[in-house]
Amino acid sequence: MIPVFEPQVGEEEIAAVASAIRRGEISGSYGETIPIFEKKFAEYSQCRHGVAVTSGTTALHLAFAAAGIQPGDEVLVSAVTNIASALAVYHHGAITVPVDVEPDTWNLDLDRLESLITPRTRAILPVHLYGHPVDMESLMAIARRHGLVVIEDAAEAHGALCRGRKAGSFGDMACFSFYANKILTTGEGGMVTTNDDRLAERLRLLRNLGFTEPRFRHEVAGFNFRMTGFQAAMGIVQTEKIEKTIAGKRRIAQAYRERLVRVPGIRLPVEKQWARNVYWMYAIVLEKEFGVDRDTLARMLAGAGIETRTFFCPMNQQPFLRAQPGFRDSVCPIADSLWRQGLYLPSSVSLTEFQVETIAREIEGAPKMRNRLAA
Repeated sequence: MIPVFEPQVGEEEIAAVASAIRRGEISGSYGETIPIFEKKFAEYSQCRHGVAVTSGTTALHLAFAAAGIQPGDEVLVSAVTNIASALAVYHHGAITVPVDVEPDTWNLDLDRLESLITPRTRAILPVHLYGHPVDMESLMAIARRHGLVVIEDAAEAHGALCRGRKAGSFGDMACFSFYANKILTTGEGGMVTTNDDRLAERLRLLRNLGFTEPRFRHEVAGFNFRMTGFQAAMGIVQTEKIEKTIAGKRRIAQAYRERLVRVPGIRLPVEKQWARNVYWMYAIVLEKEFGVDRDTLARMLAGAGIETRTFFCPMNQQPFLRAQPGFRDSVCPIADSLWRQGLYLPSSVSLTEFQVETIAREIEGAPKMRNRLAA
């Protein structure tokens, strides 16, 4: 089986983790490794501050708490995203307002965004889907006009560029995931980045149970979202390798493009002239012209030993969000079509040219194979 993803962890990471454990850095309260990792990753992301946490999901929760999002507030969210994006909104009692996406980048459609703003709108959560950045300069102009908080979901976009600036450096805060399948991994883990000194202080306070002086008297309701020192040790090594990892991702994307661009009925991922796409996962969309529907192709590829994943179920279709009092039923036809027609292919940096060729050959031959089986 060619898996959809395999994490790249080598001897350097193993040695760094072992060394941190020997130093006793087995929790998030001891040692210097976490601050070093936070500084290195924040600098890489062109931000002044990094606050390491237990996951990309808790990064989102922490950012919304620091922003003061309250029950009943509305948050504009890309309709196509991992459910973690909406969970952070939901668990603060706020309302997710799905924003339909562009047909080419699959990121939230800025032409639709402003029409969805109401007096209850408090924040925008843009998602840099599959590694292509949102047009953040345009989005920030909208946010400034309406006085809205911007929290970037950059879980899939470490190192992506928008007009020369890193994804995650535009908003009030940005949230990164270091899950096993991300461009940079610490196994589990995440980080909130910001250029705002006040927000950074707030994030650190809330991350660590709201401890102040005297130690066991608490002015705020905090969380225990601390990363461990040995995870941070792995993160330091991974940060030093990140541009090499991104180059590998772009190499695989180019190999797929060269082999699939000639196949009728397949829409390939784009890279806007102003962007650097880091191709966290190489995703395709099947048009009617291809002759095989998405689910059938996924089954055929699985039969050939090739693992795939569908696009995310859009936020406008999520049952628990629709059941939430105050939910706004926004129309998202592009997001709906991507849920029916999209899937992503094996995208490990370790993928070989032969494996890419094999996957492309199976995709190209799927319509003929289906016709033969139907005959």
